[in-house]
Amino acid sequence: MLRIQLIIVCLLSCMINAGATAEVPAYLGSAACVDCHESATEQWQGSHHAEAWRQPDAGLFLNGFEGEEFTHDGMTATFWREGAVLRVDVVEKDGSEAQYTVHSVGGTDPLLHLILETEPGRLQSFDVAWDVENQSWYHLYPDQDLPPEDGYHWSGSYKNWNGRCAECHATGFEKNYDFQSRSYSSSQVEIGVGCEACHGPGEAHVALQSDVALKQYSVELTQDGFTIDMSQPQAAMEQCAGCHARREAFENGNPLPGTAFADAYSLALLRPGTYHADGQILDEVYVYGSFLQSKMHQRGVTCANCHTAHAADTIAEGNAICTQCHSPAGNPDFPTLTAVQYDSPAHHFHPADGEAAQCVNCHMAEQTYMGIDGRRDHSFRVPRPDMVWTTSAPDACTNCHDDRTSSWAADRVAEWYPDGRWQEPHYGAILSSGRDNPQNAAPALLALAADIEQPNLVRATALWLLGTGADSLSIQEIGAFLEDGDPLVRGGAVSALRQRAPLVSAPYLIKALNDDTRSVRVAAARAILTHTPDRLTPELQSQVGVAYRELGSVIANQFDFAEAHLQLGGYALIARNYPAAMQALSEAVRIDPQNAQAWATLVRTTEAVNGREAARGVLKEGLARNPNDPRLLELARIFRG
Repeated sequence: MLRIQLIIVCLLSCMINAGATAEVPAYLGSAACVDCHESATEQWQGSHHAEAWRQPDAGLFLNGFEGEEFTHDGMTATFWREGAVLRVDVVEKDGSEAQYTVHSVGGTDPLLHLILETEPGRLQSFDVAWDVENQSWYHLYPDQDLPPEDGYHWSGSYKNWNGRCAECHATGFEKNYDFQSRSYSSSQVEIGVGCEACHGPGEAHVALQSDVALKQYSVELTQDGFTIDMSQPQAAMEQCAGCHARREAFENGNPLPGTAFADAYSLALLRPGTYHADGQILDEVYVYGSFLQSKMHQRGVTCANCHTAHAADTIAEGNAICTQCHSPAGNPDFPTLTAVQYDSPAHHFHPADGEAAQCVNCHMAEQTYMGIDGRRDHSFRVPRPDMVWTTSAPDACTNCHDDRTSSWAADRVAEWYPDGRWQEPHYGAILSSGRDNPQNAAPALLALAADIEQPNLVRATALWLLGTGADSLSIQEIGAFLEDGDPLVRGGAVSALRQRAPLVSAPYLIKALNDDTRSVRVAAARAILTHTPDRLTPELQSQVGVAYRELGSVIANQFDFAEAHLQLGGYALIARNYPAAMQALSEAVRIDPQNAQAWATLVRTTEAVNGREAARGVLKEGLARNPNDPRLLELARIFRG
């Protein structure tokens, strides 16, 4: 078996081979679809999908690019045009100046992002965006102090269009980051979300329609010649989820349409900072994770039941979209529905036809991102103001009645619905206690994970939250979740198993490493590699190479992310390969100079390898970028002692 040190060096050198590319039909571009699919094309043109990424056009910016200046936090941007070419002059708060030509435009209503090419192939999303309704410039993050050397500055790694955005704004996108030159040579079939972004490459379909002999492909095709059967609701929904989800991507760009979600991505769980403790949206999570919590999803509802496929709009306006099912007539496709009148003051206790009578305002609370972009929570939850004291999560009632308290709202709900679902136990209470104290909450978390009536995302989160609490539970009880039918739950079980000693967890980790689903295998690889070599059983030691190859194919596609190098640094430290750890951590802080955790680990590793004087130099640089970080300040105190 290769020595662990050599495998890490291979990873750091991008030498992991992710496997030969399968022979698949070629992409042809949306223009090839127009003649035969006029109606669908007409609906698609002008949709948010079609306009997700566009060439710059002065017509998009009414009264913009006329020499206007925008100043924020010491930075000034001047917008002007030279013929049809749109330009931005930027004077940063440190005095540096640069002129950029607008490369392209991302998004559509309610805001437009300017995409600027800061060096050949590297595209960055500018932090000053265009407010479409008000026809004016505004700053996306006005409360943040972001100097040019900050990773969250518009020119930093977190605003990089190639790695962070383009995959979901393009068709047939490949990121193509070269670690050696630290440059991008990204490509795509077309900018914007075109026909083939969802339906798959069209070469075989066109050949079939034209009675042309098919080539030999190494992937399974539908009878129409596509790589995905969009008539299958689950497959279609997972195709939507690839972009409408908070997730970690495994591949270099767009996976082939039809690839199972869990083979291409790892879905974000209901973690602190991303979701509230009861599962309500907090950070930008892009719908899918909240929808998976809904009873609608559990009853078979998919995106297409509410959204049109090509216009990407809702299929009806206002409450009509809800009453297609939630009405006295019900909907025969969903026989478990209670057929009663919901669109009535007798249900919502607000004046009819007013904003408060809109179903979405109680059941799909809205959160505003990027200053003006309202996104609705798709968990379709019953308002629970009574849970504010348990979870500290917001409640839909006081979102509107901001002059009232949650106690007042809870009293109103109890008065209106004396036998309502607000009295039922909610998983948010257990997840909240698990966040606070996983040891004390371990039995409740395990019971929640075992409750198959609960959403699988919630069950997986309960297993992940176990953390150190998993030590108090039977290894067989945790391992049994590896038989669950949902890869989310199996992945959650791996998270719990990684807390246990390899001596007892080895058979389960090996089982997970051989799972049919990639996200579970990647989770197992990470779990195995968090243990030092001397703790691994002989059975696990024989799987280390497999684990590195499984994980390496993912990390090799993430080398433009600081997070990837921080992971590699951790694995190298576990393997006691300190030079490799220093290399990985140095790259992490280069990409993200504000990653204080990486700086602190790099200081300690440098001290172990090169001595305290060298470590002081690293610490000085880290403190210059993070002068108030308590970890680095504590290291400075220790080094002075």
